[in-house]
Amino acid sequence: MSSSAESKMALAKTVLSTVGSVAATTMVVRTVANELLPQELYDYLFFGLKNLFSRFSNQLTMVIDEIDGLVNNEIYEAAEMYLGNKLSTNTRRVKISKPEKEKRFNITLEHDEEVTDVYSGQKFQWVWLSKKVESRDFYNPRSMNSTLRSEVRSFELTFHKKNKELVLNSYLPYIIGEAKLRELENRAIKIHTVDYQSIYNLHDIWEAINLDHPATFETLAMDSEVKDKIIKDLDRFVKRKDYYRKVGKAWKRGYLMYGPPGTGKSSLVAAMANYLNFDIYDLELTEVMRNSDLRRLLVATANKSILVVEDIDCTIDLQTNLANRTNDSPPDGSNQQETKVTLSGLLNFIDGLWSSCGDERIIIFTTNHIEKLDPALLRPGRMDMHIHLSYCTPSGFRLLAANYLETREHKLFKQIEELVETALVTPAQVAEQLLKEDEVDVSLDGLISFLHVKIKEKEEAKSKKVEATELDTNEKKISDEKGIEENLEEKKITNEK
Repeated sequence: MSSSAESKMALAKTVLSTVGSVAATTMVVRTVANELLPQELYDYLFFGLKNLFSRFSNQLTMVIDEIDGLVNNEIYEAAEMYLGNKLSTNTRRVKISKPEKEKRFNITLEHDEEVTDVYSGQKFQWVWLSKKVESRDFYNPRSMNSTLRSEVRSFELTFHKKNKELVLNSYLPYIIGEAKLRELENRAIKIHTVDYQSIYNLHDIWEAINLDHPATFETLAMDSEVKDKIIKDLDRFVKRKDYYRKVGKAWKRGYLMYGPPGTGKSSLVAAMANYLNFDIYDLELTEVMRNSDLRRLLVATANKSILVVEDIDCTIDLQTNLANRTNDSPPDGSNQQETKVTLSGLLNFIDGLWSSCGDERIIIFTTNHIEKLDPALLRPGRMDMHIHLSYCTPSGFRLLAANYLETREHKLFKQIEELVETALVTPAQVAEQLLKEDEVDVSLDGLISFLHVKIKEKEEAKSKKVEATELDTNEKKISDEKGIEENLEEKKITNEK
């Protein structure tokens, strides 16, 4: 080996040794400082040095927080899903989960893990950061719920400064698109309920479980024309994003489902969710204390979702029912307006400014008594389509028989169809009778007996109503005659005097 090569080798060893010593010293100093110095002083010194060295670097770092103001950060959620497929042999720790109804494993990074991604021939370095904080001491002016959280999570994306436009115009949109495709392939429909203990924490305000409801439009026992009309309306809605933006309307749709109990309102909601692959948000309106809480719940719902308020006729008397909760408020009533949900607050929630905080959303109200609802709730723009779910029809019975008994034709069908039209029974009642027996003939005979009983009950109720009406009429007639006699008697006495 020549002396020149030997000198270069010695120089390289010296450089490597020096770099290693400096790195080791830096790690020791950082560890000791972290243990001995107060956290605030340590953060100040560490980030100060980091900023000093970054001035001489050609690298740019973008911080992607989990929460952006009042809502979840779409880029953070997309990156979390996208990077699960980009793990390398150098990755040491990951988190893995698999909800029961989903098809694949969900793999995400553990905190402080790094991933290198290559896009358009350029390298991009990702690291996931999670910082524990004291809830009472932590305050983020950009997030109204930050004071209630004990963990702040974010991604840091580092790349060459020359690739800034590539990242903003191509790389990040590509990640969002890939994440959406993976979500559609893997997602299970979920139903969300409100955790009222976390009403002020937007990240945890909704609790979700998988929705395993088997209802589909093919299995719904309802009028085929109404069913086709609903399907066409849903298809048109999801395809009209650009149209809604062009005409200046929020991309949402309102449905009012009304009819007697047991006519399939909840099953129709599930069928719509399964058809669109939308999550369901089940809102118990009587539990919401303030208009501001109602807005917060709306903001925390995701796009491509169905928000359901069941039995709105039982919750619409907001001023009366919810105002009772103000008994513990100050005597001067200064806090009364903030401790109840008002009708105006509900209307603003449906089609006011706050309703535009999101896209591709469906709002559904169900009621057993449409006549009890305020007309302001029913107009187009709030409830765009009214769906009447009535008693079981002959076609509805045939569909139920096909679903429950696996038979599409039987000698007793004609008799049952005639009885169904007279009995006024709900699809749920018919289905319950069909469930009682496995043998087709026995099951249909049982249904016929049930329908006869219902018809008899209906006739008896009608007879009693007629008798009650006649009794009221007779009593009124007797009362009127008695009143006339009393008036005549009074006049007679007056004349005699």
